[in-house]
Amino acid sequence: MKLADIRKEYSSKTLDIKGMKTDPLEQFKLWLSEAITAQANEPTAMHLSTVDADMKPDGRIVLLKGVEEGFVFFTNYSSTKGKQLEKHPVASLTFFWPELERQVRIAGRVERVGGAESDEYYLSRPRESQVGAWVSPQSQVIPDRAYLEEKLAEAVKRFKEEPLKRPNHWGGFRLVPESLEFWQGRPARLHDRIRYQLFERTWKMDRLAP
Repeated sequence: MKLADIRKEYSSKTLDIKGMKTDPLEQFKLWLSEAITAQANEPTAMHLSTVDADMKPDGRIVLLKGVEEGFVFFTNYSSTKGKQLEKHPVASLTFFWPELERQVRIAGRVERVGGAESDEYYLSRPRESQVGAWVSPQSQVIPDRAYLEEKLAEAVKRFKEEPLKRPNHWGGFRLVPESLEFWQGRPARLHDRIRYQLFERTWKMDRLAP
């Protein structure tokens, strides 16, 4: 089959600007709840786009861990994305829930979350994941898989003798949104697109052409 012949017709739902919440974070929470209820595959997975030193886009999938005052995710601050966000603290997120024929695009500035918030999430993770945060020099070149296995064994032994705590190089970021677009698939590729933009602490809503 030719790639050009692969297509799906969207027709399950509609999106009316009059029925949407005035606060886009509340609208997002509603859609996320519906995605979870519909048992969408990895409903909290989001594509995070950053920019590198040459202002070239760079993307990967991360998991949403909070949505109060912004979109929170956690990572190694010394990773590629961590370094990019420290130098250029702006990013975009994309959620796609094909089961509901929905997509959400978000853009805004990025800030580190507080240490207490990072500690709280770190300590809520499975112990294996807590240890793993100490093991991996994320994004750096390593010789082989055995290198990681050796570092893991060393960390497991170490933390049998001392309490686990969050490493300083690991923690959270929060994307504070300045624009959000809610996309609902519709027939004939005439999709519904509703955009929120922030102007002096007030959200303005518009319908965009598909």
